[in-house]
Amino acid sequence: MLMLPPLSLYIHVPWCVRKCPYCDFNSHKADAVLPEANYVQCLLDDLDADQEWVQGRPIQSIFMGGGTPSLLSVAAFEQLFTGLKQRLTFAPDIEITLEANPGTFEADKFKGYRQLGINRLSIGIQSFQDPQLKALGRIHSANEAVKAVAMARDAGFDNFNLDLMHGLPDQSLALALQDLQTAIDLNPTHLSWYQLTIEPNTEYFKRPPVLPQDETLWAIQEAGQSLLAEHGFQQYEISAYAQPHQMARHNLNYWQFGDYLGIGAGAHGKITLPEQNKILRTAKTRLPKDYLNLAKPFRVSAENIEDEDRGLEFLMNALRLYQGVDTELFQQRTGQPLTSIESMRQQCVNAGLLDQHPQVLRTTEKGQLFLNELLERFM
Repeated sequence: MLMLPPLSLYIHVPWCVRKCPYCDFNSHKADAVLPEANYVQCLLDDLDADQEWVQGRPIQSIFMGGGTPSLLSVAAFEQLFTGLKQRLTFAPDIEITLEANPGTFEADKFKGYRQLGINRLSIGIQSFQDPQLKALGRIHSANEAVKAVAMARDAGFDNFNLDLMHGLPDQSLALALQDLQTAIDLNPTHLSWYQLTIEPNTEYFKRPPVLPQDETLWAIQEAGQSLLAEHGFQQYEISAYAQPHQMARHNLNYWQFGDYLGIGAGAHGKITLPEQNKILRTAKTRLPKDYLNLAKPFRVSAENIEDEDRGLEFLMNALRLYQGVDTELFQQRTGQPLTSIESMRQQCVNAGLLDQHPQVLRTTEKGQLFLNELLERFM
């Protein structure tokens, strides 16, 4: 039987100063003046349309992503949070994260964000090397990246993530480790450290850059993980590393197959409806001009995950976590008995891909290396 999981909120702000050549997110070059007030009102109207899906639950976390949400003014966020608090109950220890890029940091603005209750930042650094930043199309310099972290601390943010890429054009092992050490020295509570991949519908896909050879990429991964562990960062997900008790709660809710409302242009959500025995995947209209058009609906789809697909959907999320999840969670979040996957689970245990502990779903070290192959067995 399905049980109602915790609920989070994702808010998408679709504008950037400019589109990066590697980015496949729903982001669009911002005009000189953003329609802030109109967009915030649409966010609140969008939430009103999804209100029945809250089902009495407090919001455990909020993540504002993009695009570059930090392009919005303090006044826009004040309008937003006033509306959110009128419509939702915030958990007492709610985690509220804002994505920000160094090129958008203004001291007074970020102090204002903190005063509104935003208590966590995710700062898009990507590299501390100016040649790599230029190749990535970033609008900030290495020096500005370091200054942004200092400004975040001065604004009162003591909990923040740094986004950092490796495997960049012309990046050697030494340069990758220098980037990582610079990030560590800034004392973040959390690091998202991941390899650059070339995605369809990006400028890099049309005109691919020359990336490091596989041997260099593997050396970067191994040396980087050792360096992070040496400085107390626990790898708890494929590309997520945290200091003790500082794992990103919003992302943990995703990976544990929790629920989340998604509002904003192109936002996605997942909603459980126990009484109807349904789990919905939702999506909102992508283009900002359409989202701001009151004659058009915000929601473009709300598709039920069929019973036979729930187990795989759960595993695709939960097995990203290095500590795994309790087997009970599988049954609570999918409404399916563990016996529905037991035969294949045992085969994966025998193949050395899954831990043999009877009450935990967790990959082995080999399973993490061959996660896609592992998941294909459950298809």
